[in-house]
Amino acid sequence: MKSIYDFKAKSIGGAEIPLSNYSDRVLLVVNTASQCGFTPQFKGLENLHTTLNSKGLVVLGFPCNQFGSQDPGSNADIEIFCQSNYGVSFQMMEKVDVNGPNAHPLYAWLKEEAPGILGSEGIKWNFTKFLVGRNGQVIKRYAPQDNPESIAKDIETALAAS
Repeated sequence: MKSIYDFKAKSIGGAEIPLSNYSDRVLLVVNTASQCGFTPQFKGLENLHTTLNSKGLVVLGFPCNQFGSQDPGSNADIEIFCQSNYGVSFQMMEKVDVNGPNAHPLYAWLKEEAPGILGSEGIKWNFTKFLVGRNGQVIKRYAPQDNPESIAKDIETALAAS
């Protein structure tokens, strides 16, 4: 059985990160965009990171330009935008595709593990979120309109589980 710890991804700065580095942590994996109506969710994601990181939460942001071309900038542009506009200090990753033939392998796995509404696998829009437990398995998938504050209770439940 695969887990999130079987995957690697590149940081927004280009360093390869084995996700096994986050074993025994709760992960919130989010496909982000800098020019989306949901972009203000960066503030809530950062708040979750700052308040729950010490309890074991890791937020991973994966910029994606597949929805309305709402993240057209380079990785460096995205990093600067996130830090200067939202004070993002959680781990941002390199821009990826989340759907289609070039989808990052992590996203192919996440979509299989937690299909969307009516069993659809595809990511429908920016700021789709996946909550992953300490065991590396997907707990739940959240829609873009589910803001970070609304899922905090689920995250705290996952953090409390051993």
